[in-house]
Amino acid sequence: VTLFIGIDISEPGPRRLQITPSKLCAILVHGSQGAVLPGGPLLKKLPKPITQSRVQWVQLHRLIPTTATGAAARCPGDGSCSGPGSVCCAAAGPQWYPSRVGLQLERNGPYLKDSVNIQSLAVSSIITLYFTDLGQQVGWTTFFLTEYTGPLLIYLLFYIRLSTIYDQVESTKNFRHPVVHLACFCHCLHYIRHLLETLFVHKFSGGHTPLKNMIKGCAFYWGFTSWIAYYINHPRYTPPSFGHRQVSLAALGFLMCEAGNHFINVALAHQNHSGSKACFPSPTYNPFTWLFLLVSCPNYTYEVGSWISFTVMTQTLPVGIFAFLMVIQMSLWAQKKHKLYLKKFYPEVRRKAAMIPIIF
Repeated sequence: VTLFIGIDISEPGPRRLQITPSKLCAILVHGSQGAVLPGGPLLKKLPKPITQSRVQWVQLHRLIPTTATGAAARCPGDGSCSGPGSVCCAAAGPQWYPSRVGLQLERNGPYLKDSVNIQSLAVSSIITLYFTDLGQQVGWTTFFLTEYTGPLLIYLLFYIRLSTIYDQVESTKNFRHPVVHLACFCHCLHYIRHLLETLFVHKFSGGHTPLKNMIKGCAFYWGFTSWIAYYINHPRYTPPSFGHRQVSLAALGFLMCEAGNHFINVALAHQNHSGSKACFPSPTYNPFTWLFLLVSCPNYTYEVGSWISFTVMTQTLPVGIFAFLMVIQMSLWAQKKHKLYLKKFYPEVRRKAAMIPIIF
């Protein structure tokens, strides 16, 4: 069943669509033409006509079960959807595509997932959906690759001390404190790990995110990287106050946190790939995963530990400010994830902290 739906785009916010789940037939009227109900006559009473300039046409598809088990045919619109009774809005115009369209059961409710069976949501013969333009979308893999590639390249540009960034005379000085080279190694290691995990470890279920989120994320990471790299690689950079001992201990802490973060992400990815989502992730023989015994989100704990260690190692204000903001952001994410874990795995999670053992 393929339907073309006229949506009044002059009104801000979500637009209402009334759909009959049995046939997924929309009852909308455009101009002086009527709409035919399933098995019914042409509607005689027409609402106030909507001018063509205020209407955006969207093509709605339903996947028809084709086998006794309910397996669905491929979507005739873009060929990317699957699942019996699922719905997608494909592009009647080039600006509309499935990932850009959000469907809600309530005006302020959550967006329906692509795997949702519309027929299972109906409590009557008519179901009302709210259509929302989510804006231009990008895939999560593209999002993270773009966000993490920038800091890696930007830091290296400052590390080679381009004459356009620093004074040409000072930038030709050969001597650099060893912490400058160590900081470059640690910073590159951090983002290379993120890039490799994005490509080979993480499995993103959400599908897409608004382009504006990627722009904000890139502005944050790229901007702070420029500020951090400028100070650490400056010819007049002052090494840490306590010298070699401070640098060595902080570097060791950084490497341990990076290793722990990687092993936690691998453990979480293994759980997702194996389909064992019915229980809380448990620690393995690997000591880096034992943090699961104390906190719900050890990956955030290790991430914060990496940046605190990097701050101590370099002893620069920009890194300290960045680490402080990361602590706040990771805390918010950890609290949100911890609440979800409490709902799903209450007996296993109730005695754990969200990110920092005993504290929160």
